Amino acid sequence: MDNFRLQIITPERIFFDEDAYMAEFNTTEGEIGVYAHHIPLTCIVKPGILTIRMDGEAKEAALHSGFAEILPDKVTILAEVIEWPEEIDVKRAEAAMERAKERIAHPDANTDIDRARVALMRAMARITVIK
Repeated sequence: MDNFRLQIITPERIFFDEDAYMAEFNTTEGEIGVYAHHIPLTCIVKPGILTIRMDGEAKEAALHSGFAEILPDKVTILAEVIEWPEEIDVKRAEAAMERAKERIAHPDANTDIDRARVALMRAMARITVIK
């Protein structure tokens, strides 16, 4: 299979910069799988699992919001936050998931439901990538 360059950049670091033959991640329009020679596309990243396939192996990371630019020979993801499984504190993620569920189930006048839903998606992505 043909490879493309995958760059994932956060405000703090270059998270990933290698060749891959496929990348899968969530967008606001649904899940997308990208191979080399993909049509040019720009999309908004939604919290979820990023799967990188390269040299017969797959790597997963918890990817939070950001933007992706897809070109035929290169994919660049500008991520707010992205974490390898070993970087995630599972107890903290579980606590965040419970807080978000509680806010959604019992909102008060000050509750931002959309923000609570995003927090829940982020926590679920962290927990899923660990397991």
